[in-house]
Amino acid sequence: MRCCRPVDVKIGVLALQGNVSEHIDAFEAALRQRGCEKTSSVVSVRKPEDLLGCTALAIPGGESTTISRLIDKNGLHEPIRTFPGGIFATCAGMVLMATHVADPRVHTLGLMDMIVDRNAFGRQKESFEADIPIEGLEGGSFHAIFIRAPVVTTVGTGVHVLAALDEGIVAADMGRYMALAFHPELGGDLRLHERFLQNLGF
Repeated sequence: MRCCRPVDVKIGVLALQGNVSEHIDAFEAALRQRGCEKTSSVVSVRKPEDLLGCTALAIPGGESTTISRLIDKNGLHEPIRTFPGGIFATCAGMVLMATHVADPRVHTLGLMDMIVDRNAFGRQKESFEADIPIEGLEGGSFHAIFIRAPVVTTVGTGVHVLAALDEGIVAADMGRYMALAFHPELGGDLRLHERFLQNLGF
């Protein structure tokens, strides 16, 4: 059991489309692992006012064009862009964090200086699982679940590559941001959720 900083921790999960409940469950479990359950909460975010008081935000996997459209429809684009807390983005979330995606339907947040290739591994039937080493992660390789996953093809200033496959970069961080091409919320391994919280000081 690790002790987190003795302040309230409020994690928001963008609840517009995708693996919302899985992210809520994973962050609740990670906060318990870190001994933060008595001073923490995990909440759904559907509108700008839901971000108030949040110390971090998870942007889950799903369909990036749909999530992008709903972010704009719900008036969340600029509130997320200017959100001062940490952001944990998986799969479609990685696409949205990028500065450039070759799909005009995706209105990216532009928070991480990187170019992302959507559906880099093909269609749903090309989904796969793999044990991948992640820089600085203790306890051995991470069993990653890739579902119609993107990859980062180019990174710019400040973006730190954590893991890559032959097709491209599948994990990166930049300060308070972490972007993953796979779905850590599905495998039961909380090390990346915990690492994200630890990087924020919790």
